[in-house]
Amino acid sequence: MAMEKGAAFLLKVGNGLAPLAFITVAGLRTTQLTLNTESVVVTNQGSGGWRELLSGAGVRSVSLSGSGVFTGGAAEARIKASALGGAIDDYQVQFESGETITGRFQIGRLDYAGDFNGERTYSLALESSGPVVSA
Repeated sequence: MAMEKGAAFLLKVGNGLAPLAFITVAGLRTTQLTLNTESVVVTNQGSGGWRELLSGAGVRSVSLSGSGVFTGGAAEARIKASALGGAIDDYQVQFESGETITGRFQIGRLDYAGDFNGERTYSLALESSGPVVSA
């Protein structure tokens, strides 16, 4: 696998229309994607003292987070509205290789911050709801 630039790791939000199109969330400086899998332990007396897990079982989820400089773009307005309404929206992560991860997410946290002599920043955390597809 070839190395990729961190700046090419883009978080996009759906426009809410049909057909669905994605808008890059501007101003992000850092992004993070976490794939979570809950294990189901099926260890028994016949396991020879070794833990055994049930393949394909358990709850799977994806967490997205990012932080950056507030730019006041359309995608940021959509994210703010979704956070205030507790809405579940379409999101996509796009990598430099062209690979994408797409699914529906709810914003679990949206923080705004600013210093007297600095830029206004924000950070957000999203949690998946339903299946997430990698293409």
